[in-house]
Amino acid sequence: MQALLAALILAFFFRTWIVQVFEIPSSSMERGLRVGDQILVNNFIYGPRVWPWEEKLLPMRPPRRGDIVVFRLPSNPRRFFVKRCLGLPGEKIEIQDKALRVNGEVRDETAYVVHSDERTYQRSLFLDDAYRKRDNFGPFIVPPHHYFCLGDNRDESNDSRFWGPVSRHDLKGRPVLVLWSKYRGADGLRSPRSVR
Repeated sequence: MQALLAALILAFFFRTWIVQVFEIPSSSMERGLRVGDQILVNNFIYGPRVWPWEEKLLPMRPPRRGDIVVFRLPSNPRRFFVKRCLGLPGEKIEIQDKALRVNGEVRDETAYVVHSDERTYQRSLFLDDAYRKRDNFGPFIVPPHHYFCLGDNRDESNDSRFWGPVSRHDLKGRPVLVLWSKYRGADGLRSPRSVR
């Protein structure tokens, strides 16, 4: 009985503080992450530091632009989302005709962004927010201790354009590996692959 209790406590500790598995529920991160992918998430990378030795022992760091992050949805903390961190605290974010600008500079996102809709909706008071903000957003200054996160499948993503930036407190971690996918790869195997 004591061994079972110790195993449960250890499993809870690892799941809460070290690594956790999540399933991708939507297509908002496709091409890189697909619906049904089971991802292994590093829970301690963005964690708060309590003791000085943690920084030396664990590879902890603040979020960087381009990181794929898992976080609690600001409006519903029981739900977790996976998006790409593209705006850091204090930066000015703007989207003009689907092109992301950070502090006035256009970002080259060709390596990961997909636009599934060839139409570009213009800024118009007569358009629903879902269309107007999708292709033309901002300018918006990211508040302190917050991050602006967007899906890679940009035309099909519910992200910071619609519900605001993500607090550092709501960040859960960073995916490091796709453990298993419901979809078979080109080689016919369901093998682990890294997350970029």
